[in-house]
This record gives sequence, structure tokens and C-alpha cells, in this order.
Amino acid sequence: MLKKLLYIAVLGLAVTSCSEDVMNKINEDHNHPQPGAVNARFQVTDAVISTAYTTWGGAYAWYVSSYTEQTFGTGNNQLMKTELRQRTETAASTTYNNEWNGTYGNLMNIKQIIEKCQEGGLNAGQSDIEGIGQVLWVLCYELLTDVHGDIPYSEALVSKQPKLDKQEDIYKDLLKRITDAEAKLQAAADAGENNCGNQDVLYGGDPAKWLGLAYAVEARLQLNTTFRDNSAYAKAITAAEAAIAAGFAGADLSIFNGVDCDNSWAAYNWSRYYTGANGTVVDLFAERNDPRNDVYAVDEFDTGVAYANAGDEAMAKATETVGYPLWLDNGAAKLHIFSLSELHFILAEAKAKTGADATADFEAGIRASFDDYAEASTVDIDGVDAYIEALGAPTVKEIMVQKYLAQARDEQVQTYNDIRRYKAMGEEYITLKNSNNTGAGQNQWPLRLAYGNSDVVSNPNVAEAFGTGNDAGNYLFTENVWLFGGNR
Repeated sequence: MLKKLLYIAVLGLAVTSCSEDVMNKINEDHNHPQPGAVNARFQVTDAVISTAYTTWGGAYAWYVSSYTEQTFGTGNNQLMKTELRQRTETAASTTYNNEWNGTYGNLMNIKQIIEKCQEGGLNAGQSDIEGIGQVLWVLCYELLTDVHGDIPYSEALVSKQPKLDKQEDIYKDLLKRITDAEAKLQAAADAGENNCGNQDVLYGGDPAKWLGLAYAVEARLQLNTTFRDNSAYAKAITAAEAAIAAGFAGADLSIFNGVDCDNSWAAYNWSRYYTGANGTVVDLFAERNDPRNDVYAVDEFDTGVAYANAGDEAMAKATETVGYPLWLDNGAAKLHIFSLSELHFILAEAKAKTGADATADFEAGIRASFDDYAEASTVDIDGVDAYIEALGAPTVKEIMVQKYLAQARDEQVQTYNDIRRYKAMGEEYITLKNSNNTGAGQNQWPLRLAYGNSDVVSNPNVAEAFGTGNDAGNYLFTENVWLFGGNR
């Protein structure tokens, strides 16, 4: 009897041990290699595409383009609600949830890229890959904090309920990281490193080209801080000129062939037809006899409506009526991460603000925009020399108008930053015309964007910042982000 009891006890222990082993393995992925076993160069591919497609070329840009009035929201759905400034869309935590989650997911991938380049990692000592990772880190977090303000940062990729970091602190770290990236990429370029090759779909792994982008990103970061620090104009000039010296010619994702793969704007347009040409842009073109209007406002539906004026309720509710830019029908159009025209306009603005001659960069920015419009639309646009001559000497106002027109292509998020920055300075160079920007005695134009719903419902730190009940999201219309005069 004793032997039988001992046998049962041993068997029970064996079964328990077996059950624990099985339970320990349930959440393990046995069909794919663990992240630590994957060379970081393979992760760079997804990191670049996600940065361009999800973060800078997704819903953040589509919605913001209505707020900046560089496109018109139509189609009787989400962008119609945005065009009419309906708070159920503007202030909803679900509006940007996919891009919020996608960007943080990409940042986890980027974090792994950077960590693998540290001592003991699979890519230890590969300065080019580490530098690329740092540039992508800065690009993703820059957009998140620019549009949301205080966000999860220092604990974001290590905690399930991370705290919110102050935007001021985040920007300090982003500037530190981009400077570190410049040093890494310079060292890699000097050593002739290229550990990514064609896995880098942006620059083919060339660290010298990534160095140019790093300096361009630093220039934009500095420009964004000029409300807080007037000396940042000079710092922006230094960084932008370093980008030019490094050979920066734009960061344009061009892996699309128009048949098997579409850039995000074209894919969105073909599936939804929510994006039309806006009269605010058309008016600026018309005032300047600007030939770019011929490819911006096009009667694509043969309805006699090439564009709609900002806030037009009937046109917002219409379906497949409002014309739109030709490039939205070109799936092979380049998707900008950072255009050459933007860099030149940063230089032009900063020089004009500091009393330097901005003429050369002003003209270079316009030429780059004309080339971009033409290439994206697959239509020749002539007359740039006569156009520039007619504009005369550049003023700050005209520099900002030309930057606004250039960025109507697909860089509206930075336009949103510029408009808010100049509002904070008490200056206005772009007159927004949507009458729905105010309503019921209140501002309806968002000074920032709503957090993603996944964190609003699961992270008490984000939930507290977003608000509850009737107060949920109301701060979006009353509180600027720190960069532009606010406290968070």
C-alpha cells in the first residue's frame, strides 16, 4: 500500500511538472525566430516603411490636411465630419488609434535595432545601423509629441502603463539623440560602412545620405522650438546648411510601382475618395497665377467641381463630386519623409528672421516644389523662372505661403506645426477660411490631436490627461502644446 501511495505521489509530481512546462511554453512563438536572433538590417526595412507610411503618411496627415485647409474633407464620412469640425470626430480617441498604435509598435522595432548595435548585441559596433535607428526614433517621436504634446516616452517601451513625459524634456532628448546619430553616421561614412544594403529601401544603406537626413531633422526640430528659443533660428541654419553640405536631396520613399503597391495617399484616395482640393489653396495659387494649380485642383469626377471652399457643408457631404490633386491617382508617387523643398524653406525662413539674405533658398524651395508636383502628377509644369521673378524679393510671409503650397503635396503635419507656431507668436501668414473653425461661441480648431484609444482606456496616466465624461478631449481646443505656448 505504501509503495502504491509513493507511486501515485511521484506520478502526480511528474504530471504537475509536465503541466507547468506546457504552461510556460504556451505564450512562446515557436514558429518564428526570437527578435534577438534577427539581424537588425532586416528590421530596418519595416522601420523605414512604417515611419513613412503609418506615422507621417497616414491618418495624422489626412486629418490634419483638413485643419490646415491644404485638402478638403468630403465623402459624407470621417473627413466630412472633420471638415465640418464635428467634435465627435475631432476629439475622439479612436480617430488616431491605428497610427498611435502603429507608431509605438514601430518604435519597439526601432528600439531593438538600436539595442542590437550595443556591446554584446548581434550588430555590435555597426555605427551605420545604430545611426539609422536613432534618426527613425527621432522622426517617430517628433511627430507624436508635436501633435499630442506630453506623451509616454521614457517608460513607453518598457511599461504597460507608462507615465507621460513633458514635451520640453522629450525635445531635449530628441535633440541629443539626433546629434548622436550624426556622429555615428559620420563615423560610418568615414569608415565606408554599409551593413544594410538594399534592406534600407530609402537610401540603400548609404550612411552619408542618412547623415544628410539627420541634419535636416535637427534643423526642423530647432525651427519648431523658435517660439521658446529665438536663438534656435541660428541653430536651424547651421543644421540645414550641414544637411546641404552632406548632399541632402530629400528623403522620399519610392518603392511603389502603381500596380502592386500604392503610396498611402493614393491607397486612401482610391478606397475612400475622402480627399478633395481646397479653395484656400486654390485662392493662393490664383493670386500668384501659379501653374501648380493645374495639377492640384482637377475635376476628376467630371462633375464640374474642381475644388470646394473650406467648410462647404454641401460639398463635404457629397460623394465622388469634389475634384482632387492628380497625384492622388498616382500610386507610384514618392511619399515624403522629408522633402528637399522643406529644407530650403527652413533655411529661407530662418535667414529672413535673422536678417540674412534668403533669396537663394527661397528660389530653391520653389523649384524643388515645382519638380515634385510635376513628378508626382506625371505632368510637366512650366514657367518656374517667370513665376519666381514675378514674386520678387522674399518676405517672411511669402516664404511661409510658398512652404504651405509646397507641403500641400503630402507634408501637412509640419504645416500644422508652422501654423500653430506662428499663432503662438501672434503672427498669421496663412489665413484659414473654414467658418466651422469656431462655433457655439467656442474654438473648434484643434490645437493638438487626441491620444490613441488603446491607451486612453488602459493607461490611467493617459486617461487622466485625456479627461472623462463631458470633459473628455475638451483640452484639445483650449490648451496649446508646450512648443507653442502651453504647459503640456
